[in-house]
Amino acid sequence: MTPAEAFAACEVSVRRADPDRYFASLFAPADKRPLLHALYAFNHELVRAGEAAREPLVTGIRLEWWREALYCALKGRPRSHPVAVALTVFLSQGSVGVSDLDDLIAAREVESSPKPIETLTALESHANATSGRLMRIAAQLLGAANEVGDVIFEAGIAYGLAGILRSLPFRATHGKLFLPIDLFAQESVTASEALLHSHSAALKCVVDRVAARASDHFGQARKIAIPKNALPAIVPAALVPRYLSLLAKSADPLRERTEISQLPRQLILLRAAMRRRL
Repeated sequence: MTPAEAFAACEVSVRRADPDRYFASLFAPADKRPLLHALYAFNHELVRAGEAAREPLVTGIRLEWWREALYCALKGRPRSHPVAVALTVFLSQGSVGVSDLDDLIAAREVESSPKPIETLTALESHANATSGRLMRIAAQLLGAANEVGDVIFEAGIAYGLAGILRSLPFRATHGKLFLPIDLFAQESVTASEALLHSHSAALKCVVDRVAARASDHFGQARKIAIPKNALPAIVPAALVPRYLSLLAKSADPLRERTEISQLPRQLILLRAAMRRRL
């Protein structure tokens, strides 16, 4: 497979699986878009590694495959996978190191661990290590990493927490909730009990608490002007209020999926890009 074919496959994957970041990438210079697509396709493969397997051991094996694929790509000997081939070119650019991508793998390993998330602060840290780190790598790729630390910290956590809440229906089908156990304890229930009673007021309270924290971080990010060259990395977070609004209206957060249709998504992203603020 040629690099051009690999990048084309990455673009198709991102457009299908990650439309928020795909449409945001269209604000990037043409020569940077294939690299962004490779990054986001890699991230999607890491997410898929956890989604495709119910057992942490299997997820770990799949993530380790991608860790090894990273270092093969660094040596110019990519594995037979479009994302792995694209990563060879991606890493050869020199703006992003292999350790940055390895850190994304390590963060996803947390999600497959049987150990629960203890606190809301720990969940925020995880959102920063996944969504926030991905934004930082994208900004680094765009040459804007040194200008956007504060806004990426806030926007990354906001978008990450919203994403965790949006993933609840999928996680529930796997018999788990990636939410802080201390919040359930404050409602006098366990996560296992919440899974059995998806309409419960206790679960709604936990979801609302996480959503409120996401909204707080978004509010802080919205105060900061975004440098033009960093917009493609950060602007997906402009969708957080719409996602939180849809989640607030949901009668059953473990059954109802939260999606924004294409035209409203594009309009929200365009408005934020034109204002250079979320």
